[in-house]
Amino acid sequence: MRVLGIETSCDETAAAVYEGERGLIAHEIHSQAALHAAYGGVVPELASRDHLRKLLPLLKKVLAEAGGTEAVDGVAYTSGPGLVGALLVGAAVARSLAYARGVPCIGVHHMEGHLLAPLLEADPPGFPFVALLVSGGHTLLVRVHGVGQYDVLGSSLDDAAGEAFDKTAKLLGLGYPGGPQLAALAERGRPGAFRFPRPLTDRPGLDFSFSGLKTAVVVALRNHGELDEQSRADAARGFEEAVVETLVIKCQRALETTGVRTLVIAGGVGANRRLRARVLAMGERVGVRVVYPRPEFCTDNAAMIALLGHLRLAAGQREDLAIGARARWPMSELSPPSLSSSVGSSVAVP
Repeated sequence: MRVLGIETSCDETAAAVYEGERGLIAHEIHSQAALHAAYGGVVPELASRDHLRKLLPLLKKVLAEAGGTEAVDGVAYTSGPGLVGALLVGAAVARSLAYARGVPCIGVHHMEGHLLAPLLEADPPGFPFVALLVSGGHTLLVRVHGVGQYDVLGSSLDDAAGEAFDKTAKLLGLGYPGGPQLAALAERGRPGAFRFPRPLTDRPGLDFSFSGLKTAVVVALRNHGELDEQSRADAARGFEEAVVETLVIKCQRALETTGVRTLVIAGGVGANRRLRARVLAMGERVGVRVVYPRPEFCTDNAAMIALLGHLRLAAGQREDLAIGARARWPMSELSPPSLSSSVGSSVAVP
């Protein structure tokens, strides 16, 4: 089954085609970072309008590489969570294309796509595995038993790690997107110059909290006085090390709690080099396999959406023609794909 995936949940417009036997055939991503940089963050209305401009040209390019629209056996799109206006652009195009072609179409969960993104790699992890899903809007530890079978072990009680990166980057006078710029600045920082707390690591449990860490940075910068470039780099390094160490401690705790021997790191912050190095070192120390998607599949992309759509459509899951988008969508509402869970659809199944 060859599935077209469409991603428009936030500020990346993306399209991809995935086939069960050949794997990923084509994928393209357009980033809106330059568009939103002047505003210091994503402007939802501008994001929706840019998706309208960029999605059809991207689709034409991807479909041309994959053999044309006629070669598509199904369509998947990000239905949530995300910005509702942006999601509706992808949903409307996906449903319309599927209806015109007479193929099934399914809306999928954006974060579930991130969880399963490592399955795109040549040596994918087997089930079960523990996943750290860490991005701008989410920080979760999840035990993954299979597609649609997830136990949330811990989550952020306030700011997600990526959100804390972006807010701290603003405190340091960095532009948008803040996370990558802070990580680059931290490379020039001196270890130990700033020492920030590792939140919730001194008590049991697998939940996260990064709001207090951001406050600690505010207080430290205020007490430091005038900041030169080296001091800013030192603060960036101290903050990044605090976040990374917190994530590593919670990952190791989750592995010990569950007894699972494979750890997956997914989501945009999963591209952070310091996090990758520290988690790999922890994996070697405790004897567990650590798996990452390649960096381009850590951030928002359509390859993971096409893969997830393929897994669910090939298992028989179907939906009707309603165009839907959900700004919030708890992962606890997800279920495994099965023929018994199919709903009536007026779309012909090839």
